[in-house]
Amino acid sequence: EKAVNLKKDLAEMQEWMTQAEEEYLEKDFEYRSPEELENAVEEMKRAKEDVLQKEVRVKILKDNIKMLAAKVPSSGQDLATELNVVLENYQLLCNRIRGKCHTLEEVWSCWIELLQYLDLETAWLNNLEERVQMTESLPDKLDAVNDALESLESVLRHPADNRTQIRELGQTLIDGGILDDIISEKLEAFNARYEELSHLAVSRQIALEQQLQTMRETDHMLQVLQENLLELDRQLTSYLTDRVDAFQMPQEAQ
Repeated sequence: EKAVNLKKDLAEMQEWMTQAEEEYLEKDFEYRSPEELENAVEEMKRAKEDVLQKEVRVKILKDNIKMLAAKVPSSGQDLATELNVVLENYQLLCNRIRGKCHTLEEVWSCWIELLQYLDLETAWLNNLEERVQMTESLPDKLDAVNDALESLESVLRHPADNRTQIRELGQTLIDGGILDDIISEKLEAFNARYEELSHLAVSRQIALEQQLQTMRETDHMLQVLQENLLELDRQLTSYLTDRVDAFQMPQEAQ
């Protein structure tokens, strides 16, 4: 009777494993939204816990069959053979579910990381757009133009590492068929805005550099003129002090 019950337990265990495999490993999942992906991750975590909890039952079966085999070798031998099959299938099921759970967790982590990098770069683009707008109505002063140029250049020196991560993470998920429509839309919008603002910022940078150069040249010319006028004023003052008649001076002094 005990052998019959153990045989029944083995059959039930095998049936449960077959159902678990069909439910957790053979279903075709389409992750078209973050919610679907997150639900799949949680489901696989529950599946892993469910499968691992059966480890106690498997151990009890194994111990009972060993005890029976020691007492009744003829009955125990057949059960031991069936047990080996169940143990092998159980271990395979555990490994496959662990693997799939790990894969889905990695995919979810990849998605979250992509969102974080997009948030960082979007904040940078907002900052760049603000700096560009600040250059559109500057006072006509050299210091103001110089400060605006330095401010814009400091933002443009932003490293490209984050954009590289966005590209690689997005491509990894798209290649795996994970959230490909959503990610493609997000990347397209981000890249379009990045290209537009980058070109605009570089154009403003060039314009500010040219404006700054012109203002510096003008300032230099004014400085030279001021120095010449001061020198002329000094000479004229000395002429007046010495009561020199203007007609005795060179033409430019007159």
